[in-house]
Amino acid sequence: MIHAIRRIPRPELNAVGVSVVVGIVLLTIKFVAYYLTGSAAIFSDAVESIVNVMASLVALWALAIAHLPPDENHPYGHGKVEFVSAGFEGGMILLAAVFIFVSTVNTIFFHFRDMGPKQIDVGLVLIVMAMLINGAVGVMLIRVGRKQRSLTLEADGHHLMIDAYTSVAVLVGLGIVRGTGWMWADPIVAVGIAVYIALAGLRLLREALGGLLDAQDMADEKALVDLLRTHVGTEGTDPQICSFHKVRHRHSGRYHWVDFHIMVPADLNVADGHRIASRIEYAMEHLLGEGNATAHIEPCDNPDCEHCGRRS
Repeated sequence: MIHAIRRIPRPELNAVGVSVVVGIVLLTIKFVAYYLTGSAAIFSDAVESIVNVMASLVALWALAIAHLPPDENHPYGHGKVEFVSAGFEGGMILLAAVFIFVSTVNTIFFHFRDMGPKQIDVGLVLIVMAMLINGAVGVMLIRVGRKQRSLTLEADGHHLMIDAYTSVAVLVGLGIVRGTGWMWADPIVAVGIAVYIALAGLRLLREALGGLLDAQDMADEKALVDLLRTHVGTEGTDPQICSFHKVRHRHSGRYHWVDFHIMVPADLNVADGHRIASRIEYAMEHLLGEGNATAHIEPCDNPDCEHCGRRS
């Protein structure tokens, strides 16, 4: 595992390392805040921080596996482990939401007399600290994830941003209790947080499942088709082709796999056909960042093809 971790690019390793350390620190801060205040809303925020730490550790494992090179058993590489990581994170978020909801309902129905936060000012200060740190680290992870094309880092960053948003809700709830003395605001905010993070967890699960099932990325689809269109016809960019069809693509984490068919003049020799295919494949791979494109060459059978007509 240590050997695999060393393969992680330095920006990604630094980002996930910061995520793990900050997650542990914030977990401690929030449970201290809960211990001092007894707030149901702070408890819900603290439970989500447990998920943050677990998700960051899984993200480290996923990045290490994702960067392993293709082998005999995994000729397409190990990139899809990033979808597994995102799915795990979504599942943990969903479980945390259920736990928060059940715990809050239990407090409302069976511990109503004890309900209500104490030492609210201390809790407010600690939660503000946690919110600012979470927001800063979340933005950093999203930026690094997008730059490195890492779904794992992006998912972890979005999770931290969700945590920051829930901290805002906690602050609102505690502010209402402090300003009005209405104790119901605290558990109501806790239930609201549970619903919000449950929806976020379901969204992550849906995205991860889409990746595992090779769902088409419509932005990639448009980019690939637009590139191929620039090479079609007598006015097309060199190398020119007659037409194209059967464009298919999928993700393996950050890595893209594309296959497509191109029609070329029937009298073209093998070497020229290979040259055309290779140049378009290279352009696609450069467009996608990390990927492998494979062209299937077919003879043009359109008697009205302008490109073929110009060659005759």
